[in-house]
Amino acid sequence: MKLIKGYRRTKQQKQPKKLPANHTLAEFEGKKLSGSLQELEGIIDSTVGKSADLAIRKLHVFGRFPAVMYSFSHMVQQAVVNEDILKPFMHAPMHLQGRSIELAQLPDILLYETLYHGEVQLQGGIDLLIRAILGGDTVVAVEGMKEAFIIGTRSVEKRSIEQPATEQVIRGPREGFIESLGTNLALIRYRLQSTELRIDSREMGSRSKSKIAICYMDGITDPEVLKELDRRLSEVEIDGILDSGYLEQFIEDNKWSPFPQVQYTERPDKVAANLLEGRVAILVDGSPLALVIPTVFGQFYQTVEDYTERFLLMSAIRLARLVALIFSLVFPSLYVAIISFNPELIPTEFAVAVAGGRAGVPFPAVIEVLIMEVSMEVLREATIRLPQQVGGALSIVGVLVIGQAAVAAGFASPITVVIIALTTIGSFATPAYNAALALRLLRFPLIIMAGIFGLYGIMVGLIVIANHVLSLKSFGVPYLSPLVPGDKEGMKDLLIRAPIKWMKNRPAFLHPQDNIKLHVEDQAPSPSTGETSPEKR
Repeated sequence: MKLIKGYRRTKQQKQPKKLPANHTLAEFEGKKLSGSLQELEGIIDSTVGKSADLAIRKLHVFGRFPAVMYSFSHMVQQAVVNEDILKPFMHAPMHLQGRSIELAQLPDILLYETLYHGEVQLQGGIDLLIRAILGGDTVVAVEGMKEAFIIGTRSVEKRSIEQPATEQVIRGPREGFIESLGTNLALIRYRLQSTELRIDSREMGSRSKSKIAICYMDGITDPEVLKELDRRLSEVEIDGILDSGYLEQFIEDNKWSPFPQVQYTERPDKVAANLLEGRVAILVDGSPLALVIPTVFGQFYQTVEDYTERFLLMSAIRLARLVALIFSLVFPSLYVAIISFNPELIPTEFAVAVAGGRAGVPFPAVIEVLIMEVSMEVLREATIRLPQQVGGALSIVGVLVIGQAAVAAGFASPITVVIIALTTIGSFATPAYNAALALRLLRFPLIIMAGIFGLYGIMVGLIVIANHVLSLKSFGVPYLSPLVPGDKEGMKDLLIRAPIKWMKNRPAFLHPQDNIKLHVEDQAPSPSTGETSPEKR
């Protein structure tokens, strides 16, 4: 027994300790440069490692002071490094030639008289220098100096600005976000050239150190929303933020709800419009999708095109979208309930046609609809994942050939195929993909409830969904605002889109600091001359 106990104690002692996140940088947190290039070389080697793309260039500043330059060769502009860094460091300008320069004077001379670059700073923290190298900047350290130069030379290959793939419009801007955070912020700043636009930056992810940008309008956005967002972001502890979808799952109010409580978009004009209403936009470096908070359900069937066309036309189209959204949720379950429990609700001529179509189908209506729905979801997922050249052909072949073959083989009735097709088209008419996905998911429990309890099951299911939606909030804003609670100003842009002249105020449920959006003076032109009457001037 003593031997066994001794063995267990030895085994426990030999277990390695759990290393902290990003432990190679944590060891140098708060430590400063000593001025020794040999010591810095050892630190870089122990943290970054002997990477093939790590460029180490040794040089002599003005031919006298030993120095070393660090950068990742594939993340910098080599022409900028050669012309704006190496040349000024190695060759003294004409007005300094023949002048005796001491080491203590060197930082100021290089910073203010020599370097031809706009993004230069001096830093002495070892962890800051390593993070700058990992981020694509160039670091130059000089022997004897306790601060090193960090020069912004990041240049990562990126795709050009293209039309948004998921939010296409006929009338409106054609620009969409890309993966570069700097480009995305420039697109927002281009549309909102206002002194009130604020952009706060932070790093998230203990290992990825992803840059996050928080955009809002100072003087419009509710400060409580910013405080709540800051609190939720400060609680996020993860080693990497690779896309804005990571943040969405951390900051949403109810993680178990199928309904999205954070809106995402790849349109800069949509972000600008939301900022002007008092919302906050969150962008992640490396992601082409921006998050918008707070979010209400009405945003998911509205598009940018609703505001670029005349209000009568777009109000009718918005109502059509809303009808398609409701169809995509309840149409299959209504069909199952009526066929299985209440066939007397069907007109006689139509009932005969339906009965004739279902004559050879061996399954109950609920099983038939579930099989067709699952098949459609599988076909939709396969169409998305396949290459673009093959995906279009597969969708056409799948709908035509498989649907016709299922009817001919007796697995499904023609009316069921029509119902599922209309439901699928209705889900495609929903502009927001994540909202359409939630409704697609909720279709299945409604179909099962309809197959068991009929119309009563549908009503119970809809009441449960409505009760859940009424309980949701997004950063303190009720999810069904401005319908519940009622807001007269917000109702002008809910089911229909009122004329822009009528929407003078910002939505009250966002609690904006500046409520007035449209300044319209009470002036009417005279019928005869067209001039404003004196009593209204």
